[in-house]
Amino acid sequence: MRRCRLVYSGNSMKKYLMLVIKGVIGLLPIGIKRQLKKNGKLTEFYSRSLQRSGLFYGFPSKKKRMVLYTQYLERQYDELGALTIVNTDRLDLDLIILGNSNLEKTILSITEKADISEVHVIGQISDSQCGQYDRVINCYSNLQDAFKSVSANRAVIMINSGDKLHEKASIVLSNALSQNDIVYCDTDLVDVNGSLVEPEFYPDWNPDLHFSSGYINTGVALSGGTVTRIKKDDIANGVKTISQMTARLWIQRYVNSVGHEPYTLVHKPKKRTDLSAFELKCLATEISRSTRAKVITNNDDSINKLIWPSDDSPLVSLIIPTKDAKNLVQACVESILEKTSYKNFEIILIDNDSTDKESLQYFKALEKHKQIRVLRYPGVFNYSAINNFGVREANGEIIGLVNNDIEVIDGDWLTHMVGHALREDIGCVGAKLLYSDGRVQHAGVVLGYGGGAGHAHKYFPRYHQGYLKRLVSTQNYCAVTAACLLVKKSHFESVKGLNEEDLSVAFNDVDFCLRVRKLGVRNLYCAEAELFHHESVSRGLDTSPEKAARFNRELEYLQKSWSDIIKRDPAYNPNLTLRSENFSVKHAREYS
Repeated sequence: MRRCRLVYSGNSMKKYLMLVIKGVIGLLPIGIKRQLKKNGKLTEFYSRSLQRSGLFYGFPSKKKRMVLYTQYLERQYDELGALTIVNTDRLDLDLIILGNSNLEKTILSITEKADISEVHVIGQISDSQCGQYDRVINCYSNLQDAFKSVSANRAVIMINSGDKLHEKASIVLSNALSQNDIVYCDTDLVDVNGSLVEPEFYPDWNPDLHFSSGYINTGVALSGGTVTRIKKDDIANGVKTISQMTARLWIQRYVNSVGHEPYTLVHKPKKRTDLSAFELKCLATEISRSTRAKVITNNDDSINKLIWPSDDSPLVSLIIPTKDAKNLVQACVESILEKTSYKNFEIILIDNDSTDKESLQYFKALEKHKQIRVLRYPGVFNYSAINNFGVREANGEIIGLVNNDIEVIDGDWLTHMVGHALREDIGCVGAKLLYSDGRVQHAGVVLGYGGGAGHAHKYFPRYHQGYLKRLVSTQNYCAVTAACLLVKKSHFESVKGLNEEDLSVAFNDVDFCLRVRKLGVRNLYCAEAELFHHESVSRGLDTSPEKAARFNRELEYLQKSWSDIIKRDPAYNPNLTLRSENFSVKHAREYS
């Protein structure tokens, strides 16, 4: 018999050792584990070692996910069982089914429901086949004809053939339509045994996420008024998918309010885990036709990448505060100068009382560069005040807040971000930031993590698609980090900049983004802009009494000022955990 020998590279050996160590710790008695956890430095070292190994970034195992989702389903059953109909006169809903694959499963899931008035099928199916099913009044070759056949003032639910409707879906969606033009729900997948698995917990209406991933693609309800407008103006003409219809209604402003019900009310066959190539192409065609964005379909990730034009190439002022840190600043500045394809920018380096001789010599040399200005800001470090000072000195139409430990990876980073920042409906634009070892440091900010705010998908591997492809999809978040943030100077000035008085160090970027959001614009995470953020992953926590006290004061200010969003971040989902940044389903204890 041939013998095999395992050969480990350096990284593989580290991962193997971490697996062994984790396994050994798992076998220790609970009492010993509790004693070890009391040692803060040891616990921090162990946690960071796990994270840096690349093996563990916090996402629970398949078995644990199933346990958590089972707990959720029990909670959902209880909540939906107590629902009553808002409109007690009549639940007037029609169902439109797109396609004929596994049509019988979809039909059978609603035939016993008296609250569905009529069923319309779009697909290659004969009239005789239609006649087999209760309440199927006709079959159509296109969505436009189906809408025209819907009776006046009757609301509609759209689902894909093969999907099953939850028995309470019509009541939940009908109630929500009393306050919205269009409503969608969460979904889950059905395995081969008929078990409900893998919930898909979506954010509240997120236009840019929909443009990227088409996440609203089944279980969409339209109010009677919306249906009337669709019929009147032939809005459904040429529309072939639900995701395309949703995009068209929003882009063409036929709907003002989009509601989201965070219940899994549509059960999809497990094979429908990704948006099909056909659906993705239809969505891309719709966006290209109706906006100025160039759409590139990435079939590997099953998403669309949108490139918004920056034809006028406005001046961008990149503000970089620093104290000493010559090596970090040099890597940052030189990567911007050498790699950035967008050329109309200025760099404003702000020196906050540097004393290191080499740093001062380097800063003096930078002053000779035609695109760089070096300004002095003496005094106690106040991140907000320093950046506000820099913006007052900036000449650019677009402001870029950049940390001194940022390093450019892809030369088109600024082109992508400027394109978004110039859009009328967009406020702050953040980037995908990576630690030096390639793991995710920032991909959008979620309010509520740790009672304050945290970074979505933190520590995930660079190559990971994230939860429901949200790591690779450009989308809206309530806030993004100011480690690399672009915003119109007019927006910055409208909200009077960063809060110097209450948030000198922590959470000032979150507070700033939320105030910009109140101007009526959306903040955005740009997945196409990738940069390194060499934030030290081995440094300790700020444990000095002064720093801890300041942090607690600033956290308290954030909590008091933005309690509504911290309680329910619309870019997240109330069924996802706030205990970690990994998009896991909430544990039952978290609901209490």
